Amino acid sequence: MYLGFDIGGTFVKYAWMMRSGEIIKQGKFKTPYETANSLIERMIEIYQQSTETVKGIAISCPGKIDIETGVVYYGGALTYLHKTNMIKQISERCGVPVSIENDGKCAALAEKWQGSVKDYQNSVILTLGTGVGGGIIINGNLHRGANLEAGEQSYVMTGFNHETNKADFVTPGCSASEMVNEIAKLKGLAENDGVGVFKYIDSEDPEALEIFNRFCKNVAVQILNLQYILDPEIFALGGGISVQPAFLKGVKEAVEVIKQANPHHVASPNIVTCHFTSAANLYGALYHYLIQHESYQ
Repeated sequence: MYLGFDIGGTFVKYAWMMRSGEIIKQGKFKTPYETANSLIERMIEIYQQSTETVKGIAISCPGKIDIETGVVYYGGALTYLHKTNMIKQISERCGVPVSIENDGKCAALAEKWQGSVKDYQNSVILTLGTGVGGGIIINGNLHRGANLEAGEQSYVMTGFNHETNKADFVTPGCSASEMVNEIAKLKGLAENDGVGVFKYIDSEDPEALEIFNRFCKNVAVQILNLQYILDPEIFALGGGISVQPAFLKGVKEAVEVIKQANPHHVASPNIVTCHFTSAANLYGALYHYLIQHESYQ
């Protein structure tokens, strides 16, 4: 049995999993924001609750991750993780092998292992939430890049002001959270009320649709850009928004609108939704562990 952790900005999810990916038991705790040690201690407490032998620990974590050394750089919202060696600290305390991988890349690995892109050699997985994460699969393998930055779509520039030298970035235009909250504010809903927002979108409320369609076009632009740069066989879209049928439909329609207005476009990206939703990072973390420590293919 293996223990997986998905470290998020709000909660840390964990699960005891079989080698096949079957989840036996799972839970979560609120993400500590004090120190790296407070997070690590809480993870070790969960490990010590194991009633069966844990063969290894697999971690999904925000930030730029050196998978060989286990060092986390920057750590996304958890800035205290910068330069923390989580593999060393946890493996020494627990006495079992530990692996760690970036959260977006874990989502991509999950889809490659048992998800929507498992039958393809070249794919792009985009997870849309507060920002845009994901990963790139080339020739069947996760592409990390020379500086571990491949797939970090949130840092892609969408515009540049030559007078100020300031750039516009993929986030916020492709942020599902910002889109939801813009509509929620307009309609008097609570912050992050995605269910309420999509009721307006599904009923074709004009104000909600204007904001939603703009968001879908922003996502479609990046998909077309990536199609020309990487030419993958398939794109898989994930994140909480991907469970809404209107999202995939909206992005596909936006691609066609853009192509019709720009006839020189020849790309026809193949776009699907991710198979995994909230548990994607746990599955991907386990798959990464199996590849790294058990030469699993």
